[in-house]
Amino acid sequence: MSNVLGLEPLSNRQSWEKSLGEFLEIVVNANPDKVFVEIAGQQITYADFYRRCRAAAAMFRSLGIKRGDRVCMFLPNVPEVLYTWFGLALIGGITVTINTAYRRDEMAFILNNAEASALVAHDSLIEVATQAADIAACVRHRLIVGDNPPVAGWRSYSQLLADSPELAELPEVSPTDISMLQYTSGTTGNPKGVQVTHQMYVSAGQGFALWTRATPDDRFFTCLPYFHANAQYYSTMGALASGATLVVQERFSASRFWQQVREARATVVNFIGMMMPVLAKNDPRPDDRDNTVRLFYGSPAFAPEFLADFEQRFGTDIIVGFGMTETCYGTIETIRGERRPNSSGQPRQHPDPAFDNTVRIVDDDGIPVANGQPGEITIRNPATMAGYWRNEAETGASLRDGWLFTGDLGWLDDDNYLYFVDRKKDVIRRRGENISSQEVEDVIKSHERVLDCAIIAVPSELGEDEVKAYITPRPGETVSPEDVIYWCAERLAYFKVPRYIEIREELPRTPSLRVRKDVLRQEREDLIAGCFDREAAGIRIRR
Repeated sequence: MSNVLGLEPLSNRQSWEKSLGEFLEIVVNANPDKVFVEIAGQQITYADFYRRCRAAAAMFRSLGIKRGDRVCMFLPNVPEVLYTWFGLALIGGITVTINTAYRRDEMAFILNNAEASALVAHDSLIEVATQAADIAACVRHRLIVGDNPPVAGWRSYSQLLADSPELAELPEVSPTDISMLQYTSGTTGNPKGVQVTHQMYVSAGQGFALWTRATPDDRFFTCLPYFHANAQYYSTMGALASGATLVVQERFSASRFWQQVREARATVVNFIGMMMPVLAKNDPRPDDRDNTVRLFYGSPAFAPEFLADFEQRFGTDIIVGFGMTETCYGTIETIRGERRPNSSGQPRQHPDPAFDNTVRIVDDDGIPVANGQPGEITIRNPATMAGYWRNEAETGASLRDGWLFTGDLGWLDDDNYLYFVDRKKDVIRRRGENISSQEVEDVIKSHERVLDCAIIAVPSELGEDEVKAYITPRPGETVSPEDVIYWCAERLAYFKVPRYIEIREELPRTPSLRVRKDVLRQEREDLIAGCFDREAAGIRIRR
C-alpha cells in the first residue's frame, strides 16, 4: 500500500475521489525527472509529460473546447493520444477514442453519436478521417498529427500546441465528471459509449499498482491499442499510480513480442484475448526464460495446467482477472496465491479499505442465487460507469439499484472465487442441455495443432440449436474435422461435441482481439452449407 501514490484524501473526499488533474499533479511532484513513458521512439519524463498535457489543455481551450465538450481521437499509439486525453481532462473535456481500423461509416457513427466538436487524426489515417468528418456536421475543428504537411481543411496539432498561450489556471473538475467515452466493440448492434469518470481512472491505477505489487522500479509494457480500455485503465494509470515507467508498442506481434519485451526491459506485461495461446504455441527456444518479466496480467481465465506451463517456460508469474470497460473492478487472482481451476479470482480490492467492491450472482429476476449456482454476474463499486452515452434504455438495463448487470454468466464458490461461464447470448441450448461456448472453445484450443476457435449456435432440424466450430490451425499445420471431433469426444460430454466444423485461415476480431461472433452469425444465410457435418459423416459419439 505504501508504494501506491495519490492515496491521500483531498477536501474531505475519499482517496480515490480525485480528478485526473489532481492525481497527475501528485504523481508528477513525486517523480518529476523520471521517465514516465517511452512511446514512438520518445522518452518523456513525468514533468515534461505534465507540461505537454497543460499545453494541450491550452490548445483545446483556445479552440473553444469547454467542460463537457467531446473530442474524438483517431490515432495509433503515439504521444498525442496521451496529451489529448489528459489535456482535455485538465479542462473537463471528454475524449472519445475511435478504433483505427474503422472505415468511413463506422467512424461517422461515433462522431455523430458523440456530437464531437473536434477530431484529432493521424496523417496515416487522414483519408478515412476526412471522409467521416465530411458527413459529420458537428465536427468544427480538424487537427492532424504526424510529420507530413497538413492537408486542406486540417490544422497541425504540433503547431497549435506550440502556439497556444499557457493557461494561468485550470478550471475545477469533479472526480465524477466524464473523462472518456469508450465505445464498446459493438458485438450486438451499434457501439455504445461507456461514460468513464475521472475517479474510475484514478481507482483503476491505484488498484492495479496494488494487485501487481508495483514499485517505481517497474517497467510496464503494453502492445494494446489506446482505443482499448486495458491500455488506459491498467498500463497507463497503473504506471502513474506506482511512479513506474510505461513502455508502449504500437501493436501486438507474436514474432517480435519477446524481442520487444527484452529491449524494453519490461517487468509487468498486460495481455488480452488470444495473445497467451499464440505465444505459448510458438516453438520453444533455449532463451525463452531470458527476459525480465516478473508478471503477466490479463484475461480470460485459462486452465491451471496451461498457466503453469507458461510460467515455467518463460520464468514469470501470471495472474488473471475478470473485468470490463463498464467497470475496472471485477475479480482478480493474487500473485502466487491459490489458483482454482478456471477461476478469475476473488473481488478486486483497493488499497483503501473504504472502497467496497462486491460481486454477486443473480437469476433472471435479479434475485441473488446460492453459491455454486450459475446466473448473471453483477458488480457494485465506486469505479462503475456513469451509464451509456445518451442511451437510457441500455443504461437502465445495465445499471439497476446500484448494481452493474454485466450480461455475463458465472458462479461463485463458497470462498467468493468467480467462475465465468459465458456471455448470456452465447449460451447454446441443444436437446434440453445448456452448453457454454467458452468451455468447448477451451477444449478445442488445447489441441496442439489449433491456434484459435469460435463456437456458435446454428439451427437444428430438431428445434433448439446445434453446435458449430470455426477453427484456425496453427501456421504451417493442418487439422482435420475428424481429429477435432475425436479430441472433443474424449474431453466433453457427448451433447457438447460440435456437429459442424469449418476450418478458416482467420477469424473476424474486435479491437481487443475477441472473435466477432456476430459477424460469423451474419456472414451468410445458411451457416452450415459446405461445412463438415459429423452426423452426415457417420461419426457417432458415445453417450
